[in-house]
Amino acid sequence: MPASASGPQRPRREFNDLNVRFVTANGDLVTAATRPGLRLLEVAQGAGMPLEGTCEGQMACSTCHVIVSPDWFEKLAPASADEEDMLDLAAGVTRTSRLSCQIALDGEMDGLTVKIPGVSRDMQFG
Repeated sequence: MPASASGPQRPRREFNDLNVRFVTANGDLVTAATRPGLRLLEVAQGAGMPLEGTCEGQMACSTCHVIVSPDWFEKLAPASADEEDMLDLAAGVTRTSRLSCQIALDGEMDGLTVKIPGVSRDMQFG
């Protein structure tokens, strides 16, 4: 009798290939295990970070604004002109600010560190 009618069982593969670090507004460090291909906004929300992402990644708001660690900022693809325009509307913008919905994680981003701005608004969590 075969072990499975649908064919041989493959071992489960874990997709947690990356660790992303979030520094909260209070200075706490939260590390989230994730995989390449996701947007930073999705990972942040999954880790409980207060990033609203009102426009759901359509770059029509700035509620997913994060401050990228300076040592990681230059490694990211540059922000588009549209992203720069949206960042002009965000509170607490710095030279290394980005919209987390515009950062697609890849295999080279293990250890990416971003800070959640002290001034943020999240309608989802009150």
